[in-house]
Amino acid sequence: MYIAASRTADGARPRSRLSWAVPRNVLALGAVSLVTDVSSEMVTAVLPLYLTLFLGLSPLQFGLLDGLSFGVTALVRLTGGNLADRWQRRKLVAGIGYGLSALCKPALLAAGGSVAALGAVIAADRAGKGLRTAPRDALISLSVPPGRLGQAFGVHRAMDTVGALLGPLAAFAILTGTGGAYDAVFVAGFCVAALGVLLLVMYVRDRSTPLPGPRSATSPRAALGLLRDAAFRRVCAVAVALGLVTVGDAFVYLLLQRRGGIDIAYFPLLPIGTAAVYLLLAVPAGRLADRLGRFPVFLAGHVALIAAYLVLLGPGWPVAVLALHGVFYAATDGVLMAVAGPMLPAHLRTSGLALLQTGQASARMLSSVLFGAVWTLWGSTQGLAVMAAGLAVCVLGARSVMRRHA
Repeated sequence: MYIAASRTADGARPRSRLSWAVPRNVLALGAVSLVTDVSSEMVTAVLPLYLTLFLGLSPLQFGLLDGLSFGVTALVRLTGGNLADRWQRRKLVAGIGYGLSALCKPALLAAGGSVAALGAVIAADRAGKGLRTAPRDALISLSVPPGRLGQAFGVHRAMDTVGALLGPLAAFAILTGTGGAYDAVFVAGFCVAALGVLLLVMYVRDRSTPLPGPRSATSPRAALGLLRDAAFRRVCAVAVALGLVTVGDAFVYLLLQRRGGIDIAYFPLLPIGTAAVYLLLAVPAGRLADRLGRFPVFLAGHVALIAAYLVLLGPGWPVAVLALHGVFYAATDGVLMAVAGPMLPAHLRTSGLALLQTGQASARMLSSVLFGAVWTLWGSTQGLAVMAAGLAVCVLGARSVMRRHA
């Protein structure tokens, strides 16, 4: 029954020949994400330096702002997903999210050195991200036949990753050309983000679905009722469990810099290594998931992450760690959405994906606290070993659960 589920609920069609054609709406959403990620990664690349060195915030103050951004994102995802389903206006809700994040770029300058004002701006920026993510993914899933969801999400994530590669490089170029003018980065980031909103308005087509009954069919209670479906509930539980034992990206790069003996000047370039591998493998991983089954590919991505942790515990080879880290994202990020999409009714697709994303994001936020605590108490080696062992146990458990209940 596990194989049958991978062909139906997972949407895999191992014996069919998949077309390389990608719907125009997916390409348009990919272009919006590409441009928006250039903007957001420009700011993300310089924000820690801007806040701590230029404005003089303490590490504690910066940590509080960073934690606030995670919490706001998790909460807003559910609201945005439910509004998109109730209104059947997924493009509108996504557009509000993109627009809100764009306006926050120049607002960072207006906030000055006020921690409260900076916190409000960063929270608003993360709220914009939380609002747009689930409606965007729902639009992708509603624009593609079920058997090609893995490929579609792979194409979208690949385009998104191009922006993640270009953003830090653009920020570096602007800072170099202006002699360290952070305001130039924020203004340029706003202009690029505004272009992303324009692309959304002009080229993305909304996807509305008829409601099966009154408005209560898309209420928050109805959205939570999706967890009554055993298959979707198992996917959510697996995503949360795996998220709890996944070490945050920042910790991975910090450990890599320390164990690999990388000069601190090259630290900002480490995420580019992961993004480059992700870009190369996102589409092939999505197509492989469509052919062989999405959940097995999703678990294989976590096996690659375990391998990355083991390399970090051992020789600490930077290229191997970054390559395995990129494989992990290519095999899990869009693939998880492709796993869950066909399980959800069209009129609650956005709410269901938001529910899944919120659980996963909350779990990863807690995993950062857990890993930081273990590192503080026993050291980074012991902390990484604990997380690697926990991840291996969860992968085996997830495989067993999905086989037994599929």
